[in-house]
Amino acid sequence: MQNYIKTDVAFDSAGLKIAGHLYAPKEDFGGRLPAIVVGHPGTGVKEQTAGLYAKRLAEQGFVTLTFDAAYQGESEGEPRWLEDPAHRVEDFKAAVSFLSAHQAVDPDLIGVLGICASGGYVIPATAFDHRIKAVATVSAADINLQFQKGSAGNQDPAIFKNMLDAAAAARSSEARGEGVGRFPIFPETEDQARAMDDLHAFEGWEYYCTDRAQHPRSAQFFTWNSIDRIASFEAFRFIDRIAPRPLLMIAGTEAVTSWMTTEAIANAREPKELSWIDGATHVDLYDKDEYVLPAITKLSAFFRTNLSPSGLA
Repeated sequence: MQNYIKTDVAFDSAGLKIAGHLYAPKEDFGGRLPAIVVGHPGTGVKEQTAGLYAKRLAEQGFVTLTFDAAYQGESEGEPRWLEDPAHRVEDFKAAVSFLSAHQAVDPDLIGVLGICASGGYVIPATAFDHRIKAVATVSAADINLQFQKGSAGNQDPAIFKNMLDAAAAARSSEARGEGVGRFPIFPETEDQARAMDDLHAFEGWEYYCTDRAQHPRSAQFFTWNSIDRIASFEAFRFIDRIAPRPLLMIAGTEAVTSWMTTEAIANAREPKELSWIDGATHVDLYDKDEYVLPAITKLSAFFRTNLSPSGLA
């Protein structure tokens, strides 16, 4: 039995209509409630892991909002499948604006949660938007580092250089009227995914491209003109500016991407906490109950403490 109510919503982000789902507890807690914006991973949509976390946190007494990033899912924006970090950060600020004006939400008690790439986007959003009172991440990833250094941080630099060359060529091609270039994010088949000999890449393919979690609106491509935008973005550059607002970062002990979380939180100021989910990989934390449930328990306690009048700085 569902203990939440889901509503389709929309809000503006820098002139684009963003499609979202708002979740509210069925139980009447009285008065306006604390709220959490939940961001989806790169290539994801609101119906996948972001929606799962939003539902679970709504059952814990929070109003939650998840949405499709601009240019993706059901949200507006051309070209389709553009990954624009600057606009992704703006999407979070716009989501906070939407919640701050909602009758069910206490505008002084709004937090954000970023999963995977959104775990990178919520950092600059929080650093410079003081309406956000608490921030948490799950399997955080800096999309720049993901492309530049690879999931494990040991990728040959020539790979990213070649991608920048291809992005430049695609921009010139577009200027000649030849259309917007794009590239596939995932292998086409399981055999191709396994042949990559990269567990993280295979897990991503399995989550997004099989019955496990595939969704018709989930991005299977990025535009080439995403790449130089991604290259100039540093997700964790301003992480020290979040304080004195609290930061919680959650990662799996088996996640090859966990180095991004440990490096990021080392540069944050107190109050901060790094919480490990034993045995979990990066993608395990997207949907596997044995890992998601302890993460939800940790997130619920964190936001309950810090999205309350007594928890405000």
